[in-house]
Amino acid sequence: MKWLVTAALSAALLTGMAHAADNPVCLRINQIRDTRSPDNRTILFHMTNGTTWKNSLPQDCNGLPFNGFSYTTSLDKICSNLQTIRVNQNGTVCMLGAFTPYEAPPKTP
Repeated sequence: MKWLVTAALSAALLTGMAHAADNPVCLRINQIRDTRSPDNRTILFHMTNGTTWKNSLPQDCNGLPFNGFSYTTSLDKICSNLQTIRVNQNGTVCMLGAFTPYEAPPKTP
């Protein structure tokens, strides 16, 4: 019985992940104010409306925090799990991961 529950939960998780990949979050390029990369796996997209989106890259993208990045798209948006970025200077190509809403942690005095 325990394996049946585990199998059902695994199937539900995989279905949810496939559904998320079918419906990527996309950001309109003309609404991106700026970006910051605190580490090799994170890009923060600061939007003109004051919100921030976090993209969690599936793998390390060497040099990202120090060199910045660029991307090419034929659309007017950049989408999660569908597009790549290229690190400036070293040319490393990295796949974007999921976009999630982001709030900076409160500053401590």
